[in-house]
Amino acid sequence: MEIAVVGKSEFTLGFRMAGVKKILETNGDDLVPIIRNILKDKDVGVLVIHNDDMAGLPEKLRITLDELVTPTTITIGGAGESSNLRDKIKQAVGVDLWK
Repeated sequence: MEIAVVGKSEFTLGFRMAGVKKILETNGDDLVPIIRNILKDKDVGVLVIHNDDMAGLPEKLRITLDELVTPTTITIGGAGESSNLRDKIKQAVGVDLWK
């Protein structure tokens, strides 16, 4: 399983430097088609996206990303964290690893 990072170049740079291979840069206008292509890619296990980009997605797509186990969507940064990493790991693995 791969980690996919989607966002503007400023957001993806750190992940690129950390060695993440599947980096998809966007200017914002092409975000929805990129996300839909990632959902079709069975090799992607974790999707990382900026919280502000997630908030700009259509509601139906946000709900879909929030409910999917694979890929597990992690939002980082922005004005307010909409997802809790602990809850996402619990959803993906099936157990609370912090207990």
